[in-house]
Amino acid sequence: MKFVLYSAGDVRALAPGLLTDRGVIDLSHVVKKSYTPQLTMQGLIDDYDTLRPTLEGLAKYGAAVPLTSVRLGPPLPRPGKLLCCIANYWEHAQREARPLNMFMKNTDAVVGPGDTIVLPEFTEPWIFMHEAELAIVIKGPVKKLNRANWRSAVFGYTSMIDVSARGEGRRTWPSTIPASWMGKSFDTFAPLGPCITTADEIPNPNNVVVKFWNDGQLRHHYNTDDMEHPVPELIEWASTICTLNTGDVIACGTNHEGLGALQDGEQVEIEVEGVGKMGLNVVDPLKRKWERGVYMGADSTNVEAVKRNRPAGSR
Repeated sequence: MKFVLYSAGDVRALAPGLLTDRGVIDLSHVVKKSYTPQLTMQGLIDDYDTLRPTLEGLAKYGAAVPLTSVRLGPPLPRPGKLLCCIANYWEHAQREARPLNMFMKNTDAVVGPGDTIVLPEFTEPWIFMHEAELAIVIKGPVKKLNRANWRSAVFGYTSMIDVSARGEGRRTWPSTIPASWMGKSFDTFAPLGPCITTADEIPNPNNVVVKFWNDGQLRHHYNTDDMEHPVPELIEWASTICTLNTGDVIACGTNHEGLGALQDGEQVEIEVEGVGKMGLNVVDPLKRKWERGVYMGADSTNVEAVKRNRPAGSR
C-alpha cells in the first residue's frame, strides 16, 4: 500500500490518504487525527496492523479522488529524526568498504511534491547539488536491533533528494575539519515523497532502481545493490547509537556518479522503483549559473565524467 498526506479544493490542511491507481482515497474517517499531519501519519504507522483489513477493503472499493484534483504534501512533514548516510555506494571503486557514518539533517528542510527548492542567498558555497536517495521509514521504538531482525523496524520506504551546498570539487560546505555538514540543512533541502510504500511492496530494498532528472536530463540512474552498507546494517548501526521512533527516516546515501548542479528555473524529478515519481521546482534569488550536466569533483571515481563536465575555472 501507498500512503500520502494530501489537500483538496480550498482546504489547505493535510489529510491522510491511500494512493491507488484510481486516485487518492481519504482516510480521515479511519485514522485518528492528531495535532499535526506528522503525528497523524505516525499514528497510521503504529496502528497499521489493526487497520490493515479496513485499508485493504478501501483500496478495492473506496471512493477515490483523481490525483489531478489533489495536492500531495510530504508524507512525513517533520520526522523526529532525519538520519542520512554519508556516501555509502561503491561507485565502481576498487577499495575496502569505508566506515559507515551518518549525519542528521534539519527536519525543517523537508518539503514535498510540487514544492520549490530555494537556493539560499549565500555566496560562500560554490555550488548546490542534488543527491537522489532511497529512504527508510521506521516503525519503532527500536533500540540495539540485530541486523537479522531488521524488517521489524521498517514500515516502508520513500524517496529523498539530499540537496547539498558544496565547495570546490564535491566537498560539502563548509569545508571545515571536522566537517559540520550544515550545507545540507538549508530550508527546502530535504524533499521527501511522493508517498510511503509499505515494506511488503519492496521486499528487497537493496535491489531498487533510483533515477533523477533535471529538466528532462537523466542524471542519477543506479541500483541500490551497489550500497557499501546495506539496509539491515544501516538499521542495526543507527539503532545502536540512538532510539529509532515511528516516523523517523534513514536516507541511504547516493551514488555520486550522477551529481550535478541545481539552478534557477529548473524542474527536477526523482523516481524510486516501487515508490513513484516526484517533481519539484528550483528557484535561486541570485540567478547563479553553473555548467549543466554531471559533475562530481576531482576525487570522483569516474574520471571521464569529470573531464566532460568540469566547470570552467575549477581544479
